[in-house]
Order: sequence, then structure tokens, then C-alpha cells
Amino acid sequence: MALKNIRQLFITGCLCCMSCLLVSCGEDIEEESEFVNWQARNEAFFASLQDSLNSNPAQWKRIKCYSLDHTTEGNATDYVYAKVIESGTGTEVPLFTDSVRVIYRGRLIPSASYSQGYVFDETVYGTYSSATGATKCFWLASTGLISGFTTVLQHMHRGDYWRVYIPSELGYGETENSTAGIPGYSVLIFDLTLVDFSPVGQTMPIWRARRQ
Repeated sequence: MALKNIRQLFITGCLCCMSCLLVSCGEDIEEESEFVNWQARNEAFFASLQDSLNSNPAQWKRIKCYSLDHTTEGNATDYVYAKVIESGTGTEVPLFTDSVRVIYRGRLIPSASYSQGYVFDETVYGTYSSATGATKCFWLASTGLISGFTTVLQHMHRGDYWRVYIPSELGYGETENSTAGIPGYSVLIFDLTLVDFSPVGQTMPIWRARRQ
């Protein structure tokens, strides 16, 4: 092989390596900037929700984690905040041992690339709709559910549509959930509609979304 060709191959190889390194570094920088000061930003965001509750107590709820002592005031992060968007009907609420059928969209607080917050899980696509969204069923006592999610559903009535704010302490804590793309210390925001619920051993009716 000619010396000229060897030099060209060497230069090409070096350029490819440099390109890979630049892409890798660029991705790392982008991820770091997306979640820079993430813990502090989430703590400040959650703390600001108390102002919303104080200014409009008729529309906002503050609910203590179901597994904690309800006879005393707890820490700020022992509570879930919920903004009532639409009120349902009836007086019954799910019990801890019940199964629920819900419509939801879960997202993070706003960040550099996501003005409305990164969506990490949902049953709807496009505009959130309590009337036409797909549903998912959960058993509230399941160990797979985060405490904040289980807590708020035990206070909802059929047809309630709430925007729920869960502190990281009642979510995934300081540990990253890499599968869902949720960094540690994340406040979780859910648009959440309780469609139906049923006790153990009883099957819920089939859900048919309404046509708009």
C-alpha cells in the first residue's frame, strides 16, 4: 500500500474518532444543562405550590401521604398537592385495597427543552382528554406504585380530573429512574382522571371512551 494511502487512512481514522468524541461530549453537556441544579429547582418549584394553595384554597388540595400519621402536621414533603380541574360525581372514594381505572399523563417540571415538562408516561396522545383518553388499571396496594400516586387516588371521586404534584420523597426519591428518563429528586406532575374503581374480587365495567 502506498505511503500516501496509509496517511489518508490514518487521518480519516483520527477524524472519525474525534467526531465520535465530540458527539459524546455534546450529548453529555446537553443532558447536564437540561437538569442543571435539578434538585434545587425541584425543591423551589414544590415549595411554591403552598402559595397556590393559600391564594385559592377552594381549588387546591394538600393531602398527606396515606401511610403517615394523620393526627400531626408533617414535613412539607409528606404531602401531595392537587389542583381540581374538573369535579366528578358521587361521594365514594377508592380504598387502599381497591383497583382503579385511570387516565393520566405524567411529566417533569419545565426544563430547557421541555417548556411544559418532559412527559415520561401517559395513556393519552396529543391533547389530554378525560372523555376520550385511553385508560389503565392499577391495584392501589401494589408495591409497584409510588406513594404519592396511591395517596391522591384515595381522595378522588369518579370523574374527578386533578393536576397532581408529587414531591420526590413520595415518588422516586433521589434515585434516577433510567427506564422512564426521570432524574433523581424529581417532582412528578400528573394530569389524572379517576374513571372507575372496584373492590377486590369485583370486575370493573368495560370502559368505552366517548366520541367528541
